Amino acid sequence: MGLLCIAMMAGPAWAEEDPQEQEESEAEWPKGHYPLPEQGDVIGEDFVVTAKDEQTLLDIAREHNVGYEEIRRANPDVSVWLPGEGTEVVIPGRFILPPVAREGIVINVAELRLYYYPPVEEGETPRVETYPIGIGREGFDTPLGKTKTTMRLKDPAWYPPRSVREEAAERGETAPAVVPPGPDNPLGSHAILLDISGYLIHGTNQPDGIGMRASRGCIRMFPEDIESIFDRVPVGMQVNIINQPIKAGWDGDTPYVQVYEALGEQEAGMASLMETLAMLQRNDEESATPLNYEMLRELLENPSGEVVALTPAPEPEPEEAVEEEQELLWRELAV
Repeated sequence: MGLLCIAMMAGPAWAEEDPQEQEESEAEWPKGHYPLPEQGDVIGEDFVVTAKDEQTLLDIAREHNVGYEEIRRANPDVSVWLPGEGTEVVIPGRFILPPVAREGIVINVAELRLYYYPPVEEGETPRVETYPIGIGREGFDTPLGKTKTTMRLKDPAWYPPRSVREEAAERGETAPAVVPPGPDNPLGSHAILLDISGYLIHGTNQPDGIGMRASRGCIRMFPEDIESIFDRVPVGMQVNIINQPIKAGWDGDTPYVQVYEALGEQEAGMASLMETLAMLQRNDEESATPLNYEMLRELLENPSGEVVALTPAPEPEPEEAVEEEQELLWRELAV
């Protein structure tokens, strides 16, 4: 079987503090660490940095907690290997939290990203940490569903699975029975075993693959990332692996949608529309916020990974026109 290979990022020591000190400390949290919104679903912000001499786009991505596909989508016209000193690079740092319970570890394979909700003591700020990941390529899909952590291993040995041994044999080579800890070990220096036989959360000796579908089912993350959470993830913590290409939620009174390329045979059709609208349902009196159906249709047909507001609509329209637009969208997606 394949391996789930995951890695994560440095975190501070958390302590109870007064509101002013808490606000100041939150501003200094490591990249990818955010206070959970008391109401709403959106965290982080997009921003722009300037490339330094000889920096690659992958160097910039790693420095700012994003993966390969994320940085490429946000900067389609920038060279991967030599952006050039002074080039402005967009960092896509805004996310909608996945529409599942905010506990333990949540891995959304569709967006190549992991969310970690660490336990907090009374008086501490509830928070979330998010990290880019690499996942299984086509034919080695990462398994979905709820599982849990079972063991933590420092400097693990790697036992090549059957598929690796068979591919080596086809090339006329012999795969080693075991790869000891060190620079040639694809598990990196830290690994967290899951209650799915053969799958782990671990580091990698190939960090350029973070943010891509390039593994044999494993979920890889940057070595510094998993090292930071290694001692903070307890045995028995829930790990929820989902495939959610469409996320929707609220920030204040504004509805937002974030759409990624679907994996496998998922398509943007009627089911996607219904799911998105369901995620934007509210139980309060403000639930009648008008949505920009034209923009929603564009996002479902052309996913960008951006967090996009669905309101206000480009121009105010009579109620009948809004209803006609919604009906047209439903008909087109149902075809």
